[in-house]
This record gives sequence, structure tokens and C-alpha cells, in this order.
Amino acid sequence: MAIMNIIAAVYADWGIGFKGKQEIVIAEDRSYFRQLTVGGVVIAGRKTFEEFNGALPNRKNIVLTRDSEFKARGAVIAHSIDDVLTEVVNVNPDKVFVVGGANVYEQFLPFCDYAYVTKIEASPPSDAFFPNLDDSHDWEIVRIGEVMKSELAPYSFHLYRRLEVCG
Repeated sequence: MAIMNIIAAVYADWGIGFKGKQEIVIAEDRSYFRQLTVGGVVIAGRKTFEEFNGALPNRKNIVLTRDSEFKARGAVIAHSIDDVLTEVVNVNPDKVFVVGGANVYEQFLPFCDYAYVTKIEASPPSDAFFPNLDDSHDWEIVRIGEVMKSELAPYSFHLYRRLEVCG
């Protein structure tokens, strides 16, 4: 049973970043991210969390890291998938979001029912990628957003749903 969602901004090649940075940041995507996650739980890897410059306000922040010495004000530190799952077991699944990076996305995708994907129509250099849900037999697209323009690149909001597994 899936108990969370995943949210990502991806480029045309499903890239999500280069050398630890998101190459194209669209203000409207950040606003959409905020709208979906405020009042809920965000799960991030250490490097992604550090890009936030502190815990995201009005959300429970969970940081997954192997570093036993890592501490962060305003965040719960988890050292395993099981630690994270324990933290969210009694939380409304609609309000739990995996927010990156690539390794964390890959680890938690099996626990997610929905993927909120902002597709940015550009292909800057990337060395980190989100799994290509368009090529996955486990996911279907349920909403294709209207293409909108920003100063940096056209983008659209898409919603994917994990297909029921029979058998």
C-alpha cells in the first residue's frame, strides 16, 4: 500500500539537476510546490535539504541521510527508509511528499501512489535524473497540464498515478 506522493520538476530528458543544483528554477513551479506541501510532510535527502537553506516552513521536514552526525534545526533526521516510514505511518498520505534528490526519489517511488511532475521544456546539462514515468508500465498519466510560459522555459504540471498491481 502506497503511503505518500512524490513531487519533482523534470526537464525534457527527465533530468533534475547538475552538480547538486537545479539548473532551471521556475517561480510558478516553486509556488505550486509550496501550495501542495504546506501543512504536510516533506522527505528529502541531505543534499536536497541543504539546498533549501533550512527547514521548509509550515511543513514537517524529514531528512534521510547516512551521516550519523548530521543535525538540522527544524528537521527530523532519518537514517533508513524504515525510519522515514515510521515517521509518516499515521499521517494522511495526501500530505506526504518525497521531494528529492535522485537517489531518494528512486528509493521511495515504490511507496508512492501519485507523482506530481512539472515538465520543463528544456534540456540543460543534467547528471541526476528522475525515473521516466512515461516509459514505465507501473504508472499512468491522469492529468496533463496546459503548457505555460515563463521567462526561462515553457512548463506544464502533470499528475501520474501508480497502476494497481493485480495478482
